[in-house]
Amino acid sequence: MRRDSKLSSILHVLLHMAHAGRPMTSEELSGYLDTNPVLVRRVMAGLRERGYVASVKGHGGGWRIVCDLHRVTLQDIYVAVGSPTMFAMGNRVDQPGCLVEKVVNQSLAVAFDEAEALLIQRLGAVTLADLAQRFSQQYAIHQGAAHAHS
Repeated sequence: MRRDSKLSSILHVLLHMAHAGRPMTSEELSGYLDTNPVLVRRVMAGLRERGYVASVKGHGGGWRIVCDLHRVTLQDIYVAVGSPTMFAMGNRVDQPGCLVEKVVNQSLAVAFDEAEALLIQRLGAVTLADLAQRFSQQYAIHQGAAHAHS
């Protein structure tokens, strides 16, 4: 099963947008993800519906963040991108006839549900501002190291 990277991808472009501090086109954002601008527009439209981003038309236009980064969590973005399945693992058969497999399915379902609930809870504890701050710190360290080597 292929991994769903929508959450990671959209967080990636949101941080680029926050750092740039200006509208960014779908073409620019798609370059960060090595994907098609149409796919970026599709995902960004879902964020626009929730009031996290807006699109600006015309010269100098593009997508811009319009939400308070301190109030939007990774869980909010996870929901905005469609709450993709967290785990690639699952039961072999959903409605088994075998009693052994039923017991296995029940045990795994409980474990998967608990793990998913914990992960979603953790996503709710991290804001976009937290990510932006961590990026800014890393960026400053990187820039300082680059100047030290010149």
